[in-house]
Amino acid sequence: MVDKLTGAARSRALASLKGWKKVRGRDALHKAYKFSDFNEAFGFMTRVAIKADQMDHHPEWSNVYNNVSITLTTHDAGGVSERDVALATFIDRIAGRKAVTAK
Repeated sequence: MVDKLTGAARSRALASLKGWKKVRGRDALHKAYKFSDFNEAFGFMTRVAIKADQMDHHPEWSNVYNNVSITLTTHDAGGVSERDVALATFIDRIAGRKAVTAK
């Protein structure tokens, strides 16, 4: 089982993530991406899906054409854990300059 991040460890971990926002009413993180087209968005989602499956840690997400919306939380821990931070870091790395944070 993975532990929920708390205290100073949580603050340090979340400070390393750019553009990820706390979800109102729950212990989760959210970020949206906008790609040039559906193909680019779907390719991004495929790469995230492969990594998430390897980690056995799956995002809550949706896709509409070139927009991908992602929410991360660790259900077993009851909130944000190191797994979420690791997956968010991977997601940001592969999104690179091709994606911009959508509002």
